[in-house]
Amino acid sequence: MTDRPVLHLSLPVDDLHAARDFYENTLGCRIGREREDWFDAWFYGLQLTLQLRPLEVMTVSQQGVRHFGVVLPSLTEFDELVNRVVASGHGWISKPEKHVDAELNGKLGGKLADPSGNVIEIKFYADDADYLS
Repeated sequence: MTDRPVLHLSLPVDDLHAARDFYENTLGCRIGREREDWFDAWFYGLQLTLQLRPLEVMTVSQQGVRHFGVVLPSLTEFDELVNRVVASGHGWISKPEKHVDAELNGKLGGKLADPSGNVIEIKFYADDADYLS
């Protein structure tokens, strides 16, 4: 048992096999518990449960601003993850780029969607103060 809290998020998917392939092989998540209609993927400390709920799946355009993601601690880790996604042939909603808008404080980031349309943002900030303040 861990002495630290673990964040948990449950998301609907319409194809468990495609979801597992994406989270395990494209994003590099470790797969945890599995059942007939769901599995856990460890996404950077987040216990992400992907549940077979095809009627609850939304298209990317229906998601609006709804998404989850990770701020990676180093540019190397960011580049490694971006390269994994590129090598998989999986497309981006918005390709990783450095944002220059003042309110984004130099964020380097991009968004992609899993095979069921759940939107994921991958980010890196050179200065922790840019996202911790």
